[in-house]
Amino acid sequence: MSDSAAPTILVVTDKAHVSPVNSKDRPFPLEWTRNIGIAAHIDAGKTTTTERILFYSGAVHKMGEVHEGTTVTDWMEQERERGITITAAAISCAWNASWGPWKGIKQRINIIDTPGHVDFTAEVERSLRVLDGAVAVFCAVAGVQPQSETVWRQANKYRVPRVAFINKMDRTGADFFRAVSEMREKLKANAHPIFLPIGKEENFTGLIDLVQNIAYIFEDTTDPLGMEPVTREVPAEFVAQTKEYRDKLIEAVSDFDDVIAEKYLNGLEISVSELMLGVRKATISLQFTGVVPGSAFKKKGVQRLLDCVVNYLPSPIDVPPMQGQDSDGKPVEAVVNDKAKLAGLAFKLWNDPFVGRLVFFRVYTGTLPRGMALYNPRTRRTERVSRLVLMRAIEREEIDMAYAGDICAVVGVKDVITGDTLCDEDFDIRLEPPSFPEPVISMSIEPNSKADQEKMGTALQRLVAEDPTLRVKTDQDTGQTILAGMGELHLDIIRDRMKREFKVEATAGKPQIAYRETVKTSADGEGKFIRQSGGKGQYGHVCIKMEAAEKGKGVEVINETVGGSIPKEFIKPATEGILEGANNGVVAGFPVVDVIIRITDGSFHEVDSSELAFKMAGIFAFKDAMKKATPILLEPIMGVEVTTPEEYQGDLMGDINRRRGQIQGMENKTGACIITAHVPLELLFGYVTDIRSLSKGRASASITPSHFEQVPNSLLAKIVESNAKGPART
Repeated sequence: MSDSAAPTILVVTDKAHVSPVNSKDRPFPLEWTRNIGIAAHIDAGKTTTTERILFYSGAVHKMGEVHEGTTVTDWMEQERERGITITAAAISCAWNASWGPWKGIKQRINIIDTPGHVDFTAEVERSLRVLDGAVAVFCAVAGVQPQSETVWRQANKYRVPRVAFINKMDRTGADFFRAVSEMREKLKANAHPIFLPIGKEENFTGLIDLVQNIAYIFEDTTDPLGMEPVTREVPAEFVAQTKEYRDKLIEAVSDFDDVIAEKYLNGLEISVSELMLGVRKATISLQFTGVVPGSAFKKKGVQRLLDCVVNYLPSPIDVPPMQGQDSDGKPVEAVVNDKAKLAGLAFKLWNDPFVGRLVFFRVYTGTLPRGMALYNPRTRRTERVSRLVLMRAIEREEIDMAYAGDICAVVGVKDVITGDTLCDEDFDIRLEPPSFPEPVISMSIEPNSKADQEKMGTALQRLVAEDPTLRVKTDQDTGQTILAGMGELHLDIIRDRMKREFKVEATAGKPQIAYRETVKTSADGEGKFIRQSGGKGQYGHVCIKMEAAEKGKGVEVINETVGGSIPKEFIKPATEGILEGANNGVVAGFPVVDVIIRITDGSFHEVDSSELAFKMAGIFAFKDAMKKATPILLEPIMGVEVTTPEEYQGDLMGDINRRRGQIQGMENKTGACIITAHVPLELLFGYVTDIRSLSKGRASASITPSHFEQVPNSLLAKIVESNAKGPART
């Protein structure tokens, strides 16, 4: 999303006054549509919250439970067996807000329930890329956890406004205000309660709405499903606290609304509708996050969360137009409008056993009828849509038309990858695709029989198309197939899916670490490629300067030649050669990162020079410079957060030290000790199992990628030797 200011926020309460960008045929006007994601750390309660939303909105008639394996959005066998979300599931429902300008008006809410486990971060990444708003779920006991921070950064990157839901208020150790404080400290969020809890732990009995200045009381005995909370005046013992936090809310919102600011400064009364619109403006500005307490499992607060989704999160028309580029690289916008030319983003692929390949598609502008021919600017080919479906997790609803702002699935388009733009042939636009992290772990995989060999190739081809963080390559020395992914669980799930969905039996090798290489100093390099074998020869000559770049920079190549020492047409192949050389460093053959290469000079032959010669010269120049620039090997370091009873604290800290870990901090929270540390990935295989043994099953750990660090010299020779032998087998 662009950095430009959001459009004027309008509150449209009847179809007669909806924006003219709406088609007359669409069932829900854009103003009454919300595309949201549910995102959080693992076990914060995202899927349970989604189940309650579906129940209260009437989309399902029985609440599913994660521990029973009966949830709608966790439909994969592996998800139900393990009690975790693996793939982002899309589902739609409708909600009548209980108050506010849209009271009694059904709003369409398209929801994507995303995974919490870091191994499936790509699902969160691509979902947030196409959503207009998000509900960030936090645990009231654990507060802001490592993956919460990752999700928050992803939402910031794609400029997604969000509302926070502090879940599990019924649990022992729940502390709403501490969780809000952690949001401010750890996430740097401008977080303010828009509801206050009445009680906590087993005494959590209701919510106070700071905007309306009323209380909602849950009667467990007379209303066990929480369908009709009782509306009352704020209880006397909470009046002072309510006034304090309502004043703080008004003060925070006044920064985003001139009417509220003027009234606040002059001590005038601010109406409920003015404050609601002020909170909405503040939320959509991305500079404010409203916070709601609740307990999804105990069926408390989810309806109020739905009211917040409708009243405070943006519709597709409230957010800036999606940015793209034309074929000349000039900026182009996809402005939301049913009557414009079609443009949308393919953000996910899925192989459905019944209908074949499903392409999940966000329509940004225009309309998509069934049977339409879609143009793909990447392939420059047109493909026809045979079927159009709305997803209900694993179930599908056939539709004839998708409108601007809709999220649907397309059947019939074949040559599509995640991040492709699909549009009208005469609309010159390529929308910005989501970006994905690099894999951190790899392992060899071999079919158990010749019959499985061909099936494995097909299975991996489909799985790689679905998952942008999964990579497959063949080891040149051993001929083994190497799978690379985001973690042990990620690769384990891939193997499981190969067995269940594709009937491929395969044996996995020992996991390998995705090391990287870089340089510490600057150096010059020269590459010459000269071949003379009678007739036309080959001649390429490239001189470069290599220097270290800042972390996360990757590899940057800059042409600084002057005077035509290398003709313009040979700069591109020389650059390609340099980048190809960077795929295999000189220390142990791992990819090179964080270097800047300047092409400074070279020479050519009027007859013998060719693109191939300059590409080879680029490779040679890169290797030459890197050998001289003090090359080093980098290993992935993981951020580890361990939560343990205090009596096991010493044992677990000792275990971290044995793994070359560095303790970053310790914190005591409600009888538990939280240890944060940086530990090399190499020494974390099987870590969760080990800490359970050390703590008699009472400790838990969260592991997230942190950064790369230089491998100690004492271990370098061992790693280089191990890599020279190829991936180990088991």
